[in-house]
Parts: sequence; C-alpha cells; structure tokens
Amino acid sequence: MTSEHHSTTGTEDLTLDPPPGCPAHRGPDGLARLYGPGAEDLAELYEQLRAEHGAVAPALLHDDVPIWVVLGHAENLHMVRTASHFTRDSRIWTPLLEGRVKPDHPLMPHIAWQPICSHAEGDEHKRLRGAVKSAMATIDHRSVRRHIYRSTHELVNRFCGQGRADLVGQFAEHLPMAVMCEVLGMPEEYSDRMVHAARDALKGTETAIASHGYVMDALDRLTIRRRAQPADDFTSHLITHPAGLTDDEVREHLRLVLFAAYEATVNLLANVLRRVIVDPRFYARLNGGQMTVPEAVEQSLWDEPPFSTILAYFAKQETELGGRRIRKGDGLLFAPAPGNVDPRIRPDLSASMQGNRSHLAFGGGPHECPGQDVGRAIADVGVDALLTRLPDAQLACREEDLRWTASIASRHLVALPVRFDPKPPKESLDTMGLDVVPPQRPEVFLRLEQPAPTSESGPAGGSVTVGTPYAAGGPVAAGGPVAAGGTESAPAAGEPRPSEPTATGASASAAARRPSAWQRFLSWWRGY
Repeated sequence: MTSEHHSTTGTEDLTLDPPPGCPAHRGPDGLARLYGPGAEDLAELYEQLRAEHGAVAPALLHDDVPIWVVLGHAENLHMVRTASHFTRDSRIWTPLLEGRVKPDHPLMPHIAWQPICSHAEGDEHKRLRGAVKSAMATIDHRSVRRHIYRSTHELVNRFCGQGRADLVGQFAEHLPMAVMCEVLGMPEEYSDRMVHAARDALKGTETAIASHGYVMDALDRLTIRRRAQPADDFTSHLITHPAGLTDDEVREHLRLVLFAAYEATVNLLANVLRRVIVDPRFYARLNGGQMTVPEAVEQSLWDEPPFSTILAYFAKQETELGGRRIRKGDGLLFAPAPGNVDPRIRPDLSASMQGNRSHLAFGGGPHECPGQDVGRAIADVGVDALLTRLPDAQLACREEDLRWTASIASRHLVALPVRFDPKPPKESLDTMGLDVVPPQRPEVFLRLEQPAPTSESGPAGGSVTVGTPYAAGGPVAAGGPVAAGGTESAPAAGEPRPSEPTATGASASAAARRPSAWQRFLSWWRGY
C-alpha cells in the first residue's frame, strides 16, 4: 500500500532519524516515545508524527520497544484486512523473541498471546470466532433493548430526586455492566461491587489482580452452571456450539467479551453524553431535529473512538505499508483515533459524518468487533432514555475542569457532573409491564431536513416513514427511544401531530393516556 508521503530511498525502518527541531519527545534512537513526558497528549503527538512521516510512523513503546503507528485510515484498513501479511499473534514479534519485551512490561497484558479468537489464525480462528459469532447471533435484540431501557430508568431513579449526578460514575459505568451481565446469563452478579471490580481491573491499580479475580470467579461460576444446565443466553450457546469449546476457552472468551464490551461502551456513553450536554452546536443539531441519537453515537465513534489504539498487529513477512518498509516480525499499532481524523478522508473535522459508518472504532477484517450492535444499542437507548428523563441536565462545573485518565489504548472521562431540576422516580417497568409504551414528549414533531419523506422497510412488507419526535432532551420514537443505527418513525397517515389539538376536556386526557394502534405496533416492533 502506498501513501503520498515517501522517504527519499523508498524504504524506511525503525531507526529513521527524525527531522531536526521536532518537538516530540525522543528516545535514544531519535524516535518519538508514546509514553512519559512529552506524550501526555497522544492526539497531538500523532499529528506531529503524521506531519513528519505520513500515514505510517516509527515510534517507541514503554521500555523503548520499537513499534509502527498506523495513522492513515486506508492503511489501517489494509492492515486489518490482509491476514496474509499481518497477524494478531505476538509470538512472532521480534523484540519479544529477542528478549527486549520483559514479562513485566506494562503493555504485556494487551500484547501477550492468549488462546482466544482475537489472537488466533486459520482454522483455529474460524473455530473460536465461529462459536462467538453464533452465540452473538442468538441474542434477542428486542429483549436486550427492553433491558437497556429498564436498567436506564432504574439507574436514573437512584439520583433523579437529588437534582445532581455524576453521569460517569452513577450511569455510564453501570449501564453496560447491567446489560452485559444480562446478556451473558448472570444478571444476579450485577452489583456496585462488580462495576468497581471491572473498573479497577482495567485501571491496573495495586488491587487490579484481586479485582480481576473477582470478575473471573463470577465467570467461572457461570460456566460451571451453564455447562450443567444450559439456558437461552450467550454463555449457554457458546458452550453448546459444535466447536466444542473447553471450559477454559469459554471462560477466556467470556472475559474478552465482558471487558472489551464494558470498557468500550462506558467510554462511548460518557463521550456522547458529554458532547450532548457540553457542546451547544452538537446539542442544537440533536435538539433541532437534524440528528438522531444513533447518528450522534456514530459521530462520537468518528471523533472519539472508545479505543484510541489496539495493541497490536505483527508482520508475518516483509512488506510495505504507507510507503514504509515493514520487516517480518515488526509490530504495528492499529490506531482508530488518528485514522478517523486522517485529513485525506476528513479534510474538515467540523463537517458532520452523518450517515457514514466507515470509521475504525470497531476494527475491521477477520477481527472486527462481533458485538458492536449491542454496544450501539446500549448507547442509543441509554442516552435517549436518560435525556428523556433529564431534558434540563446542564454541566455542573466549568468545561475546562473536566478530567480524563489517558493511556495508549483509551481515554476515559473521570466524571461528568450535571445538575437538573429534581424529578420523581419512574415507576418500575416490572410492575408496569414490558408492554407499556414510554410516553412521547409532547412539545413538537420536527422532521429530518430532507426534501421529502423516505421509507425504510418495515415488518411484513410494510414501510416506516422517517422522522424524529423531539423535545428538549433528545429524539424519541412514538413508542420509545430510538432504534440502533436508524432514524425514527412518523405518525401514520392521518394521525395528528403531537402539537395538533386532538380532543378537549376528558377526551383529551384519555387520548393522552391511550397509545394509538400505530404507536403500540411500533413499540412492539422496536422492542419496547
């Protein structure tokens, strides 16, 4: 693969001398370090490397281990899609074979080979990933979306009466765990302690090993229970798949699914909520009907992917990428964050990416994230349901006081304090029944900005007209929050807009309480 940026010799290796006067922090060989002083803002450092080297740049990991950073969008896609040239199997990594990567290397947990589908190749990859994808395919997404909606309201009920909340610590860090415990088949394991253990394990603190052990104990109990008594959940389908996964393989893949989905979705939820609440332009587009919540989620996946880099890919043979000579055994960082802002595909970063899903947030090729639809659903439904409950939520601190914890792999918002008028708790859906239609916000119905209504295929050959019911908090469907990856449904022909008078006196009150047949149908179809 080639790039506009070439070296004068046509090849380049990891001992390239940097241009004089470069502000990036340099290692002994003149390469930019991706850690330590000078690497506090990796986004800025990546842009410096792009200006110096183009789409593929040499750099140093911790302990000054050499690595290539793939900065170009096309180059990242080429790497992850070309299994004949690049692999996730770190056992061929030259610095590891030469003993330059010690067992206690800070990134070893990310890099070390494990017997899981994301590191496997060939027939073994097909066997393991086939089992995971088949188990994913059995997930009832309508049921999952109902659980997301219910869990969101239960979480909001905890703080809605206080008028203040931290939407990271009290919401974004809890909702994905509640949903994933349900999907895996262990809803009884969801608790504040499970959330704390997962966060602690991912932070790598002094208690991370113990926290990791707590999560693994839960997965071990789940594996034993479902091996003896299968049910209709992800774990049971993974265990009973014809691939015949061992208990160790089941546990390792449960760990992979739980931690990867949890960390990614926590970051995605926090990023979307911050943008909606803090950025007036973003909020105006969402609130004005030009953007739905799913589209806001996709924009966030472009601008702030949950994982900024994925460690790592390794060259199986000598090759070329982005005009650089890549030697057999070289390591390369798959880098969604800089790849998504590649100026060759996004010359204007302020331009909307509405309708464009070609971002790198979920990877690509044989190792593309198989659970991305669940992650999108958690963000779509969770954000919309929260904004429905708290449409007046405002940032309770100065924007410049917001803090992040950053690593080479991701950037995590520490807290998102908000204030709002205290609200009464919402009645539990368990007592209301799952068929209850969430109330439509009555202020106004604003159509998307398009020349004429379009249609999406509906059930049984019908069609659904695209539109967006909207109020101060965000978009909702006539029967509930937005559906993943789609836009919303307008009232049926002849049905009055919410802003139009429908009745007077007692008849108006009764009409407000009784959903129309179309609303009830949409509610059932979208899983609410």
